[in-house]
Amino acid sequence: MMEAIATIDPVILQGTALDVGEFKLLPALTVISMLGLFLGVGYLFRVAAVDELWVAGRSIGSIENGMAIGANWMSAASYLGVAGLIATAGYFGLAYVVGWTTGYFILLIFMAAQFRRFGKYTAPDFVGDRFYSDWARGIAAFTTLAIAFVYAVGQASGMGLMGQYIFGVSYEVGVILLMAVTIGYVALSGMLGTTKNMAIQYIILILAFTIGLYATGWAEGWSIAVPYLEAGPQVAEAASIEAQFVEPFANAGYFAWTALAFSLIVGTCGLPHVLVRFYTVDNERTARWSTVWGLFSICLLYWGTATYAAFGGLLYNREVSDGTGFMGMAGSESDAIVLLTAQLAGLPEWLVGLVAAGAVSAALATTAGLFVTASSAAAHDIYTNLYKDNATQREQMIVGRGTIIGIGILVTVVGLNPPALIGELVAMAFAIAGCIFFPVFFLGLWWENTTREGALAGMIAGIIISFGAIINDTVIPMYTGVEDALLPGLATWLPGTSSALVGVPIVFAVIIAVSMVTDNPPEDIKRLVRQCHSPEPMSQMETAEDVATDGGTTEGR
Repeated sequence: MMEAIATIDPVILQGTALDVGEFKLLPALTVISMLGLFLGVGYLFRVAAVDELWVAGRSIGSIENGMAIGANWMSAASYLGVAGLIATAGYFGLAYVVGWTTGYFILLIFMAAQFRRFGKYTAPDFVGDRFYSDWARGIAAFTTLAIAFVYAVGQASGMGLMGQYIFGVSYEVGVILLMAVTIGYVALSGMLGTTKNMAIQYIILILAFTIGLYATGWAEGWSIAVPYLEAGPQVAEAASIEAQFVEPFANAGYFAWTALAFSLIVGTCGLPHVLVRFYTVDNERTARWSTVWGLFSICLLYWGTATYAAFGGLLYNREVSDGTGFMGMAGSESDAIVLLTAQLAGLPEWLVGLVAAGAVSAALATTAGLFVTASSAAAHDIYTNLYKDNATQREQMIVGRGTIIGIGILVTVVGLNPPALIGELVAMAFAIAGCIFFPVFFLGLWWENTTREGALAGMIAGIIISFGAIINDTVIPMYTGVEDALLPGLATWLPGTSSALVGVPIVFAVIIAVSMVTDNPPEDIKRLVRQCHSPEPMSQMETAEDVATDGGTTEGR
């Protein structure tokens, strides 16, 4: 685990610099109104068919889908956690910004259009059909559920922090309250209503984040027009207080930084709740433009995270630590650094509440996307494709909504005492996605000779590597009372948050080696892969399977 933050207690405490002591009327009204809007939109766009539940009827446009991608992506980890990690780990924290942003370029170039052309409902759908295997589909569905669970625990943690500030309740009550709202509106609305809400949620979160940053700069006399470009003196001042704030590899070595950035890059390309966004549009061109708009939406927020870290660090040093520095702040304070910055700058309570509402919106949007992908994995991939292939739409809807409620309750329980910081929890989910899904997705789309046996062997190897790393350095120390990782040497080279640097090359090698010594895929599967790369544009709602079945492109590539 990262040296700079390994000693931070992940349990959220009441006794922090964040003002969590009392109910705040205006922030509470803001959040209650926002939640009421989300529930109303969910009801208005409530689903009655499975394609609306899983892929929004493939009716979403590129700009709206790009905003939904941005909201889906701008989780509590991005809105709150990244700035906190930069503030407490300095240069090392920038690996999160580099990794999460770069991953979208890989998606744009190599995967977005190809996934849409393949034209399924879910990531396990792709794995099961591409590798003509129920076992592969089952492993992919399990992995999807695991990623959704780990990722969502981080969002629950962010909700608890915001509930503390806004409603003056305990962290635990905040988690339960806001998770209950999330479970309710996602179970009601499915992907269609969730996508409509995500567009609204993005507008709320980006306005709240940006307004808070600008207001802090104005209040402190640090910036006038563009705080992102005017914050140089504040970064220099922060570095004079904590030299490791800008010193490369001071808190963690070159390997740790590279491993984390790489894991986040490939994890981005393997996240089911991100990839499913390409199935909600009607053709591959819209999928590409959705990625472009999504990347633009994401960059608007990531541009400000380091600035928030510098502003927040200086204010914490002045107002809380009495000049003794800021990189030693408590985990709960770093996880709420964006909100804490606005509070320490003396901004009006309603404005600080708006920043908190943006954090709630970010956490809700991401959790909603995770719950929809989890429900589709359970209802569509496990129940319908593996257990009962003649399941009715009503049965699928019941199983899907039951999964949302079930995983929501489990996330809430674990979120009451999370095993790591928000950013770390999300990084673990990315490591799982990178090790297990990215090699299978990439080779499945770009190498037609990737076989069923190769994919199965690769996914099993990825599970052993990614889950083993998390259990070794996070789960065992957190829940058994052991101070260090069970195998410290392994944790150094295979940390739970960034196991993909070692894991992905191994999984690629396993898939390729096993594929080369096993029988080639059937010709219809090869034709399907080729059609995903055909220069001929497909008509709206058409898929590679539709074209390939009619003859399609048979030339090799």
